[in-house]
Amino acid sequence: MSTEVNTVLRLPEAAIPEGCPPWDGGRAARWTRALPPRWVPVRPPVPAFVVLPLLAVLGAGLLSPWGALPAWAAALVALHLVWPVLRPEAAAVLGPVAVGVVLTAGDLALGARLGAAAVLAGVWGTVCLRLAVRARQRAVGREAAGGVTAPVPTPGAGSERAERGTFLLWCGLGAVVAGGALYAAAGLWDRSAGRQAVPAAGWCLAGLGLTLLLSGLLGRRRALALRRAPVPVLRVLVRDNSDADTEVYAADDLAALHPLFTVSTYASKASRGAADGDTDEGDGHRVDGHKVDGDEDDDEELRALIDRIGDERAGPLREAVLYGIPCDGGEAVFLAAASVAAGTPVVEASLGPVRPMTPGVLRTRSRAEKRRSVRAARDAGLRARAAEAVEAAAGQDRGDEAPERVRHWSAGWADRTAVALAALFLACYLRSGWWGDVYALVLTALAGLVLPRQLAWRVTADREGLWFNGLRGPRHILWDDVRMVKADGARLRIDSRRAAFGEWRVSSPRWSWLEARLGVLHPYERTAAEITAMWRTPALRPTATATGRLRGRPLWPLGAAAATAVAAVLLVLR
Repeated sequence: MSTEVNTVLRLPEAAIPEGCPPWDGGRAARWTRALPPRWVPVRPPVPAFVVLPLLAVLGAGLLSPWGALPAWAAALVALHLVWPVLRPEAAAVLGPVAVGVVLTAGDLALGARLGAAAVLAGVWGTVCLRLAVRARQRAVGREAAGGVTAPVPTPGAGSERAERGTFLLWCGLGAVVAGGALYAAAGLWDRSAGRQAVPAAGWCLAGLGLTLLLSGLLGRRRALALRRAPVPVLRVLVRDNSDADTEVYAADDLAALHPLFTVSTYASKASRGAADGDTDEGDGHRVDGHKVDGDEDDDEELRALIDRIGDERAGPLREAVLYGIPCDGGEAVFLAAASVAAGTPVVEASLGPVRPMTPGVLRTRSRAEKRRSVRAARDAGLRARAAEAVEAAAGQDRGDEAPERVRHWSAGWADRTAVALAALFLACYLRSGWWGDVYALVLTALAGLVLPRQLAWRVTADREGLWFNGLRGPRHILWDDVRMVKADGARLRIDSRRAAFGEWRVSSPRWSWLEARLGVLHPYERTAAEITAMWRTPALRPTATATGRLRGRPLWPLGAAAATAVAAVLLVLR
């Protein structure tokens, strides 16, 4: 977290509802103190959204074969791994039911029954505490608004209303169908344990689908409730973080030190189009000094977002009006200043629930940012050394004419090392049986598609631009269309402003801390520095034009040979 005061992009005064109070640090601190105790899981880490459902399905499958509980009861108990963290409303309703089931159903021993019932009762009490604290947060937020209300803006003819919850509803429906199919297929398993475990896993998967349906319906219901009547409003500061979520700060936290909560938001296409209206030029607008057609606008925005996420950069700090009472699991709508100066304000609606920032999360975030700062400083030093080496080489030839021959860069020891390490790792999982056959087919396909690109990549520079070899033949971008040349960690990335040119990249193992200590430059750093120098300084570009084979040969013959060789080796080993 930066300790410097950031430049805040302000909203026009006319866009702020009359009498809208700022959510200052004092009122925001009261809201933060209203959070539940730190042991209550109000902000699960991202892996929990995948790990917990998998554990629930596995747990249900393990409970049923032992005869401990019926299939449906095992699924009900296992789902309590998911509900307290991701859907507490379901746990609050079904927690007592699960306790009753554990005490009466199945063949559990008395000690196991009482222990499981005690755990479920503790989970239910934690969930009830979390839901009760939400009411306290809403009361603090309503008090901070001071009774000022305003109707929620809805640009784009209510497009956000149709989008909220749609993805979860479809995913939930698919999970319910998949769970039913798994339950119906239980008789296909040969072992009796499998015939007992599969129905429980099917019940649990269907329960996860119902949980997704509930989440979608609750999200849509709460989003609609925001628009039925005027809601409390507060002036806040927001910015997009490196995970593409919106972070909300107190109105006087100009250094962006203490985020209050995060929420995933979406700006409707109509709203984004209005924000870009001041910079339109005919059928397009300009991005970084280059005209972008309307059809390429979304691609350019997506690439900029991907670059920012990859670089772990936060967006600019913007003033915004928060519509709705902030609380854990709630919905929110923002009228925020555009991400460019003098732009039209943008309406951003939540795509997910509000997630408060707990003290533990803030400490983890602070440690991660310190490590990121150290890593960024080290990488910047390596890039500076590479640029100095290229500048020194160019200085020796200063006064001479630009090189007449084309320049090229190709795979080296780093790429061969990456292939060798990957081969050793994949060889450890060779097996016999049907799984081994599938694995061998996958390895053969990977050899044909990946090995040529990794071992025989080639970039050629001539007077017009850059040529890249590939499986089907060479690709080309002009110097004026180059958008990015970067050695990003273990990857070398080159991209074009043209949407038709997909980003070119290769990767290899890299330990920047070891490079800095030994004073060694990774080949990707020098390659990126040399290409960047030519891109930025036309005098350093070759004067010749690449023709024929100089542009690069198709790599598909090499891919076919590599796939054949790998298939032969696998047949011999098996």
